[in-house]
Amino acid sequence: MKLTKQISEPIQVSVVDGDPLRFAGFRALLGCHEDLQLTAMSLSEIDVESDIDVVLIGKRPNQNLSQIMQQLKETRPDVRVIVTAAGGNDEAVLEALAAGAKGYVDEAAPAADFATAIRIVDQGLIWASRRVLGIFIERFGSTQNRPLNGRQNFTSREKQVLNMLVSGCSNKEIAFPLGIQERTVKAHVAKLLRKVGVHNRIMLSVHAISHALVPMP
Repeated sequence: MKLTKQISEPIQVSVVDGDPLRFAGFRALLGCHEDLQLTAMSLSEIDVESDIDVVLIGKRPNQNLSQIMQQLKETRPDVRVIVTAAGGNDEAVLEALAAGAKGYVDEAAPAADFATAIRIVDQGLIWASRRVLGIFIERFGSTQNRPLNGRQNFTSREKQVLNMLVSGCSNKEIAFPLGIQERTVKAHVAKLLRKVGVHNRIMLSVHAISHALVPMP
């Protein structure tokens, strides 16, 4: 369970790219951070590697990011993805989030931003500006194009479930410490989705963060 990861355990980061120079650049950029351990892998290697926590995927021209994300979701739904690219604008960030990425970092960003993004995403949170998160919610939050609700009258249990969901916990990881069944967690999540007006857990997490419904790290 990622929420209880020991501080001494490094975050396992996989860099997916066919260019060895790009991996060398990331290693030079992040090598001084002892809590981050980088490896270079292909998508097929990630499928069978159980220790990966965060994946860095470089967005390239004519690349089908949605297809890559779908492949990862099917084989490794537990892995959290950060998309990197050069000169990314709001639309590029929105595309990455819509595809299921947990974060987006411009490749010209300072090393500190990369390290912080990896740590934040490893916790199951979203790394993007609040402005972009707001745009994402407005654009993708409701298939019925109705206004999304901001703050809600959540029950104390719903607040607990929401906080753990945003922290990246699965239904099983939420159920155990709360002393409830997984089906009960599913029922709470369904109620949260209806109350907020979104149709999946990613959008619920983004909404909760962008409206400050959960504590930020």
